[in-house]
Amino acid sequence: QVQLVESGGGLVQAGGSLRLSCAASGRPLSNYALGWFRQAPGKEREFVTAINYSGGRTYYADSVKGRFTISRDNAKSTLYLQMNSLKPEDTAVYYCAARIRGWGYAEYEYDYWGQGTQVTVSS
Repeated sequence: QVQLVESGGGLVQAGGSLRLSCAASGRPLSNYALGWFRQAPGKEREFVTAINYSGGRTYYADSVKGRFTISRDNAKSTLYLQMNSLKPEDTAVYYCAARIRGWGYAEYEYDYWGQGTQVTVSS
């Protein structure tokens, strides 16, 4: 199985940027489609974005489209999330996740999860 560790979270002002990373170990990252999810205080975890095995296809939640960019470097076994024009409503714990079959936004179809990294956007 694959192990996932997120990093890059922190405190940023509204309008600022952050870049999250998710380092994978244990199995080649190219074996998995990947995604980012987030969970705000008092809310359920929600889909943010997904990327297929090669990185050639991506999908975004409407709330982040045009502001966030997902990418992957299979050679470095790392997934990224570039977040620009951040808003206070982006405040959440961000999780990366990997799935063996298919790709997409369904949380229950992801097989492996990282521990999460906190992103806080101040107004």
